[in-house]
Amino acid sequence: MYSYMRLFALLMFCSILFACKKNEATDMPRVKTSSDTLRYLALGDSYTKGQSVPWAMNFPNQLSDALNQRGKVVQETTILAETGWTTSNLKSAIAASLFPNDYNVVSLLIGVNNFYQNKDTNLYIQEFEELLNSAIGYAGGKVERVFVVSIPDYGFSPFGQNGDTQKISSQTNQYNRIALKICERYGVQFIDITPISRNTDPSLIAADGLHPSAKQYSLWVERILEQREF
Repeated sequence: MYSYMRLFALLMFCSILFACKKNEATDMPRVKTSSDTLRYLALGDSYTKGQSVPWAMNFPNQLSDALNQRGKVVQETTILAETGWTTSNLKSAIAASLFPNDYNVVSLLIGVNNFYQNKDTNLYIQEFEELLNSAIGYAGGKVERVFVVSIPDYGFSPFGQNGDTQKISSQTNQYNRIALKICERYGVQFIDITPISRNTDPSLIAADGLHPSAKQYSLWVERILEQREF
């Protein structure tokens, strides 16, 4: 009887100890690994810069915030973009910059000013491919780290409504088809946010009557996160 009681007590002790260890393991915070740590480079024009919205509310910074909320650690968000830039302007800015080649997220959005400024379409074909190669280079040659965002349609903005909206939409489609075709050749993901921009809801337009609002950028980020794993 005495031996049976000792065995019972030993089994009870082991059960309690095992339960404590299990709870301890469950309650321990998840250790973040290098795959959770991101450095993001965003290349583009006013749509990347976020003209007429607070800096924190452009789409690259909203994307970084969303990734942080999902458990990633975005250590750096670097934006190389200015209002009015064409592919040529972005190429020149890249040539004058000294960025490393170890970004694990790189986005590219460029082209609206090429057709707005009546640049030759063949120039866009040539320079977009060169810019895509630069983006891949900044991503350490890993195409899976790069994504291209489509050109939004400013014909639905109050500014665009004062012009030839059919022509604007047609040029937007044409340049997006060019970018998509080049992306497919390189195996780079192309994320189409253009349908989001084709909306006359005033809340989706910034105070300047032309560029996307912070709300529209948040919809872009939702689309990006729906279609892409980071």
